[in-house]
Amino acid sequence: QVQLVESGGGLVQPGGSLRLSCAASGSIFSIYAMGWYRQAPGKQRELVAVISSGGSTSAADSVKGRFTISRDNAKNTVFLQMNSLKPEDTAVYYCKADVLSVKRMDYWGKGTLVTVSS
Repeated sequence: QVQLVESGGGLVQPGGSLRLSCAASGSIFSIYAMGWYRQAPGKQRELVAVISSGGSTSAADSVKGRFTISRDNAKNTVFLQMNSLKPEDTAVYYCKADVLSVKRMDYWGKGTLVTVSS
């Protein structure tokens, strides 16, 4: 069994920064892509950024130049550095990982709330 636990969310003023972390634990043989998604109230969940096991990254146009995804493979952890935050970044942020455990499948964390408000 695999668990993903996010941390680092909170309340921040517009223009501020936050760093999210997501640690994977359990019976893990390998982790492939890891990513961050978000869901704002009344909206569908959307991709924020993704990183491959080799470090290649991709991000949504809405966050390019402001958010940076990275990972520490030794610690099975993915990070999301969020700078120049805007009120429209307010959402629950979820971590997803493509994990080979008993079988290969996607696992999700329970989410961490980011609120950008003055």
